[in-house]
Amino acid sequence: MKLTHDTIERKTGLLIALVIFVVSIGGLVEIVPLFFQKDLIEPVAGLKPYEPLRLVGRDIYVREGCYNCHSQMIRPFRSETERYGPYSVAGEFVYDRPFQWGSKRTGPDLARVGGRYSDEWHRLHFEDPRSVVPESNMPSYAFLNRSIGGADIKARMSALKMLGHPYSQAEIDSAPAALKDKTELDALIAYLQGLGTQIKSIKG
Repeated sequence: MKLTHDTIERKTGLLIALVIFVVSIGGLVEIVPLFFQKDLIEPVAGLKPYEPLRLVGRDIYVREGCYNCHSQMIRPFRSETERYGPYSVAGEFVYDRPFQWGSKRTGPDLARVGGRYSDEWHRLHFEDPRSVVPESNMPSYAFLNRSIGGADIKARMSALKMLGHPYSQAEIDSAPAALKDKTELDALIAYLQGLGTQIKSIKG
């Protein structure tokens, strides 16, 4: 049987098989080389997994859907790097499950927000965003000023250790003490204050 354009279009099964074949080849060409690029699978120098308070803060960030309005991906363009700082590299996000890159920016990108504002500024911003940014349309997160609890932090860290995060057993055992008397707001601020600080110190 001669494979002509007309023949392929008339035979639905053949068309589907050929489409899957072509898409598979394209996918392999794009994906397979990534497994051999160490800078994509190894952390940047000195990068450490999240300590307990920041880990809880990151979970709150995901739970509250902050990624719906804030990306954490600075693209390698001058307009981006002049506004936000060094562009994002994969090695920064090795310990992120899931990573928070995204492209939605109702609010500013947060990839380099760590250290840009004080803890008190963040606290005011979460409690009443318009008190520090009058044009903000961000809702209030004052309700996060409640105790973390943290009963499952050891289980969370143990699960991440199984996935390859280099937590020691001592770090896991001491995690509940690190959350004592902390609020969800404290945890979220701690998470934000660490964003991008590692790469900034390297490219500094």
